[in-house]
Amino acid sequence: MTRTPILSALALAAVLALAGCGNGQETEAPATGGASPAADATPTGTTSTGTTPPGSTSTGTAPASGAAAEITGEHNDADVMFAQMMIPHHEQAVQMSEILLSKDGVPQDVRDLAERVRQTQGPEIEQMQAMLTAWDAPAAPDESATAHGGHGSGMVDEQGMNRLREAEGPEAAELYLEQMVRHHEGATEMARDEVEQGSNPEAVALAGEIVEAQEAEIEEMRTMQEELSQP
Repeated sequence: MTRTPILSALALAAVLALAGCGNGQETEAPATGGASPAADATPTGTTSTGTTPPGSTSTGTAPASGAAAEITGEHNDADVMFAQMMIPHHEQAVQMSEILLSKDGVPQDVRDLAERVRQTQGPEIEQMQAMLTAWDAPAAPDESATAHGGHGSGMVDEQGMNRLREAEGPEAAELYLEQMVRHHEGATEMARDEVEQGSNPEAVALAGEIVEAQEAEIEEMRTMQEELSQP
């Protein structure tokens, strides 16, 4: 009578031990395989819940859509004219700078200035294009608006551009500085008109930045001209 319960207990213990081993193997596999999905699922769930979307929107989309979002609809004719006239003006400055940068023998300080003009005015062109799009305004003014010469814009004519293309080394640097001083003077004149007459806050702010930056560059270029003229 005593042996039967003992055998039964031993048999039951063996069955439970085998079952425990089996369960350990089964849980080990799902734990390894299930851990990845769980880890993957948690961020995904968090993302769709709302933590990441706001972050990704502000980080990824904001720079692109943010530029347009920052442009208010309030504007007047002066704002439109400013953007329409300053875009080709900036485009020529970038073109002149790229011509100079393609040449050998240009003093490093003049080369650095040309690179700065290219790096600064390129994004400003995009900003003004976005303004015109936001205002549903044409990219270029009508001919009657530019008949007066574009506010004394200082634009370089084709003959002047060809002279810059043909010049080399220090001669190209001198010509670039001479042309760019006049070019900047025209830009600051147009930008001052916008500061005084414009109503769009972003356009007026950009115009103020152009005046400040280009007046400083005019002084810098005049110093470079003096240095280049010295024997």
